[in-house]
Parts: sequence; structure tokens; C-alpha cells
Amino acid sequence: MKPGFYTIMAAQFFSSLADNALLIAAIALLTQLHAPDWMTPLLKLFFVLSYVVLAAFVGAFADSMPKGKVMLITNTIKIVGCVSMLFGMHPLLAYAIVGFGAAAYSPAKYGILTELLPPEKLVAANGWIEGLTVGSIILGTVLGGALINPHVSGALLAFDFPMIDTGVDTSPEAAILIIAGGYLIAALFNLHIPDTGAHYPHQERNPLRLIVDFAQCFRTLWRDRLGQISLAVTTLFWGAGATLQFIVLKWAEHALGLDLSKGAILQAVVALGVAIGAILAATRIPLKKSLSILPYGVAMGLLVLALAFYDRSFIPDVGLTLFGIYMPLHMIIANVFLVIIGGLAGFFVVPMNALLQHRGHVLMSAGHSIAVQNFNENLSVLAMLCLYAVLIRYNCDIRFVIVFFGVSVAGAMIMIMRRHAANQRDFDSVALIGKSTH
Repeated sequence: MKPGFYTIMAAQFFSSLADNALLIAAIALLTQLHAPDWMTPLLKLFFVLSYVVLAAFVGAFADSMPKGKVMLITNTIKIVGCVSMLFGMHPLLAYAIVGFGAAAYSPAKYGILTELLPPEKLVAANGWIEGLTVGSIILGTVLGGALINPHVSGALLAFDFPMIDTGVDTSPEAAILIIAGGYLIAALFNLHIPDTGAHYPHQERNPLRLIVDFAQCFRTLWRDRLGQISLAVTTLFWGAGATLQFIVLKWAEHALGLDLSKGAILQAVVALGVAIGAILAATRIPLKKSLSILPYGVAMGLLVLALAFYDRSFIPDVGLTLFGIYMPLHMIIANVFLVIIGGLAGFFVVPMNALLQHRGHVLMSAGHSIAVQNFNENLSVLAMLCLYAVLIRYNCDIRFVIVFFGVSVAGAMIMIMRRHAANQRDFDSVALIGKSTH
């Protein structure tokens, strides 16, 4: 990999680390404000709303200047959202500002990979970026959970600055102040991202023409025999992944009796599994065999469904002590199960992501193809989170929610596999890798 690749990875890691830690801090802030339970998933909904609303515009923005500069500007917007939450803005609105920055950050982050690296390096590059992103999710979630822990936050709040009133008086506020530092570190790496030398034609600025151009890119990617399959899979994955974050928190509370701080660690366990799966995919699955992993998506949905039937009361009250830490058997089993679910998810999404990026780069510009991808994926996130919020609002049993979720994911993956099989009967679509169908 070229040296600039690792600078991009570092910038992405710290920016994503802060995003995920901030989510946990924002949930704690909502709890402190006595917000209703159904408002919690709306945090993620407000975050991803910009991905959908701005989809027609962020691709052109990402292609209008060197992508390192785009990443610096959009990371600064994230800092503004983080600080706004610290100074009293409602968590939903402040996290929406962070999402605004993230929506414009994403096309630059992924688009620069296709500019910097040849196609044969894209699966490995995606393994790196997904592995590090998931690593940042793990550490960010754990960091967020640790920072809102009464012992840690108490130590942070005990710090006093002579003659300066910071206005930081609660655990979530102390956590947010620390998290802002993560965005600042990301900004330092953004400053050192090299210009790849890729230049695109002058980008359209008329909003109506941008929407028309986006619609054309949207149709092109969905009509492409490879693009439609990879886009369908990644759309399903990100919608399911965002919802699974909140399902795991609720499941940890009901099935394992864990509070938010400890439940957040289980989110990190799933992310650890995704990282392992991503690394395995990056080392074992070449781009031309990326479609062979579709059955792993069905398996993931079925394993998620099995969570509904797991409860600590079914497991003997025994455990193991590792490195001086006692862990009950029911927690060991739960952790192993969640790692496997995450592993399956990472193993099948990384090749699909690489294939989609490659087809998008072949059919259109990097920034525009990533914008189409983000639009679809985050529209799925919005739909699934809205449905989850409604189910929680009407007090649906979490076990029913999990069963519904698992069956839906497995069923959708079976439909995608059937569509791919139909494409193959009509034409050898796998042979299209690296070629344009239009």
C-alpha cells in the first residue's frame, strides 16, 4: 500500500472513534434529560438523515477538490456538532450536525481509495478500512461506555482549572469534552493526506442539475448486473447493522441484566467479530470471487434470530476467571455468539463493498458512486430505525423484535441470491468485473 493510504486510515480511525463514543455519550445525555426510550434510536436516525437528504450534492462536493481537504472540512463540521451538544443543544440536533459532516466525509473517504489504488488492491484496502472502522467502533463504544461510568466520570469532573468555569458538570458532558479531542486528532491527520492527482471535470453547482445527475447515477448503478447485487447487499447490511446496535443494547438489558455502560461493551463485541470477518475476507476473497459469499448473509440473519431465545436464566450459575477477571458462563456464551454474528457480517460485506466501489468507479466517478451507495444504505438505516422506534414506542417484546429482524434479514438475502442466480442464467455477470455494461 502507498504511504498516503495509512494516513487516510489513521484519519478515518480517529474520526469514527469519536462518532461512536459520542453516540454512547448522547444516549447517556438523553437518559439524563429523562427522554422516552423510543427517542434513543432517533439519535442514529438524525445522524444518517443527512446521508439521504444530501446524497445528490455530496458526490459533486467530494470530487470538486482534493479529497484530503474535503475530509478536513467535513471533520470540522463534526467538531461543531460535538461542541454544540456540550453547550446545551438538544442531543438529537447536535448529533444531526455530526451526521451532516459524516455524510460529506464518506464519499471522500471511500472515493480516495479508488484514486490511490489499483482495482486488485480494493478488497484488501476495504479489509483495512472496514477493519479499522470496526476497530474504532469497538474502542469508541468501549470508550463511550467507560467515560459515562460513574468512577471514570467522577475522576474527570474532579479536575479543576483555576479561575476557569468550564460548565462541565455531568458525566455525559465530561465524556463529550474528551471525545472532541478525537475529532481534533483526526483533523491533524487530515492535514497530511496527500493529493492523489485525480481531477474531475468542473462539478455542477445548480441544485436541480445535481439532482438529475444523481438520479442518472442511481439508475446506472441499479441497472448494472453486478452493481445491483452488491448495492442491495450493502444497503441491507448497513440498515441491519445500525438497528442491531440498539437491539443489542435492549437485549443486553432484558436477557443479561446489563446497564448502558456494560451493554455498550457488547456492541463492541459484535464489532470485534466484524473486524475478524473483514480481515478474513480481505486475505481470502479476491474481487472476482466476491459474489460467492452471499450465503453468509443468510446465516447471519438466522443467528440473530436465535438471540431471541437466549436468556441468562437458562445457563448454570458458573463461570471462569481469566486474567483476574471473573466472567459468568452466560456472558461467555453471549460474547462468543455475538462475535460469530459480527464475523459473518464482516466476511460478507467487505467483498461486496469492494465490488460496489469498483463497479461505481468503472461506471461513473468515485465521489458520485459513493454518494449513490450512501443514499441507499442510509435510506435503509432510516427505514429500519423508524420501524424499530415504532416497535419500541408500542412496547413490543424485544424477543419479537429480534425474531422479526432476523427473519427479515435472512429472507432479504435469499431474495438477493435468487436475483443474482437469475442474472447469471441470462448472462455471466461475474465476467463483467472490470467492464462497463452501458
